[in-house]
Formats: sequence, structure tokens, C-alpha cells
Amino acid sequence: MSVNNAFHVKQAQESLSACPVCNASLNAFISAKDFTVSHETFGIMKCTDCSLLITNPRPDINSIGKYYQSEDYISHSATSKGLINKLYKTAKSFSINNKCRLVLKISGKKTGQILDYGCGRGDFILSMKQKGWVINGAEPDEKAAQAASLQCSIKIISPDDVFSLPDSSFDVITLWHVLEHVHRLNETVAKLRTLLKPDGILIIAVPNYESFDARFYKEHWAAFDVPRHLYHFSHKAMNAMLKQHHLNCFVVKPMVLDAFYVSMLSEKYRHSALGIIKGFLIGLLSDIQAITSGNWSSLIYVCHSGNHHHNS
Repeated sequence: MSVNNAFHVKQAQESLSACPVCNASLNAFISAKDFTVSHETFGIMKCTDCSLLITNPRPDINSIGKYYQSEDYISHSATSKGLINKLYKTAKSFSINNKCRLVLKISGKKTGQILDYGCGRGDFILSMKQKGWVINGAEPDEKAAQAASLQCSIKIISPDDVFSLPDSSFDVITLWHVLEHVHRLNETVAKLRTLLKPDGILIIAVPNYESFDARFYKEHWAAFDVPRHLYHFSHKAMNAMLKQHHLNCFVVKPMVLDAFYVSMLSEKYRHSALGIIKGFLIGLLSDIQAITSGNWSSLIYVCHSGNHHHNS
């Protein structure tokens, strides 16, 4: 039986008729293929006003789960098969240290309550726990959530459970490449904002479709990752979304390594002979170009809901 048998039956889909951020109309932008799991093609539409890209139509919240069922879906998998996965694992531990440093520096706190929304297998919160923080995690994928529970010795809640948490619970809430996966975009961001303490900070990392690597690879750009990525942000789209929710972004930081990983994966999708080498070079070019343009492959937006001053 083929792995993709589940996809021979068309999954339940939903279509958006307007932009979820600013309600403006949508135009066709590009079509991209799901290279990881189903090999189906999905349309991506662009908001005529705030420039948010939306995978549309997309599987609804009850049928999206099947699109995550793959050994190749790297953030939920413990696999180290293949060179790209090995490189990803190495970059990941480096990246976790960077994330922890960023949280400590920007919050200005030695310890506090942190919620990692979309915590995957819990590697980041485990590091924060070792640094003395009280950790909390939310994760929709049951296998990943179980792995995180075991590793961190805490109960990992589901994203639905987040809606019943009391206001002003957390000093820091992080979403590392998670917001682009969330069906209930506005409700989720609105709730996370209420969960912040008065001086709390929200950290959102997302791919940036205006980066050099995105423009170079077009429909083969690995960070489109349809249909798992429901939204694709530019600076303008992210700022519009934050403004809508009365969140002030006071620092934007690059994720420097993402361009390399995404470019290597994009080369794999193009079945390129010199994949790893060419991907590395495109990643390097993307980062060099981003030094002046600010359009890094992935960006971290650091926000708060008041007019507080933080260490940046």
C-alpha cells in the first residue's frame, strides 16, 4: 500500500475569501507543491493590501494532520538520516543556544515563566529549564508532545487548552516557526497577547518570502512548505498583523542559518545535481544581500503589548 494512499481521497478543504489580517481581497500569486508528504499542488494567494500570502484553499483544521505524517517532516522527527538532516541537527543545537540567549537578553530576566507555543519535541524549553526558567509547552502533534513531556518532565498541553489559561501568566511567549501553521490566526494571537504579563514579551519567528532565497527558488522555495504553512509573511504583513492586535514590535532579528538549510532543501526539491553546494552558495548570497536589505530568510519579531522598555 502506498504511503500516500490517504491522499487519494480529497481532504476536507476550506477557502478564505478575504485576508484574515486586513480583510482586503486576494489575488492568485503562485502555485507550490507539497514536496514532503502528499505531492499535491496548492495555490498561494496574496492580499492586495497588507501583502500577506495565504495557502488557499487549504486543508481544514481536522484534515491537516495527515500532512504532517512523514519521517521527513523534520521538526517533529528525531531522524538524522541524510546529510541535510545531519546539518539541520547541528544547526539546531546552535540555534537553541541563540534562542535562549535572546530570551535572557531581551526579557532582562534571569528566570521567569515561559510558554513555547508549538514546542515540538521540547528541545528549546528543556534548555530554558536548565537555565532556571519555569517552562510550559503547547503542541498539537501528539507524538512530538509525548516526546516533549518525557524530555521536560512537564505536561505539554494542546493549543486548544491555551485558550483556558489565565491572563497575565507569562513573562515570555515564543513561537519558533509556528505562527505560519496556525489555522485560528487572529484568535490565537489575541489570546497569546492576554497571556502576557504587563511587561511580558512575545517572540515570533517566521520565514520571510521577500528574502533572496525565496525569490530565487520561487515555487521550489522549501519554506513555502504547503499546505502545512497556511500563511507566508513579509515585513509589511507581519507589522499589519501585530498592529491589528495592539502589539508593538521593538526588535527584529535575523535567523542567519535558515537561508542555508532552506536553500539546500530547495535544491533537493529541484533534484539538482550540485544540491548541497549550490544550496550553500545561494544561502550565503541570501544572507549577504540581507545585510543591507533586512530581508533575511527568516526573521524574529520581538513584541510587547505596552510601552515598556526592554534590553535589546
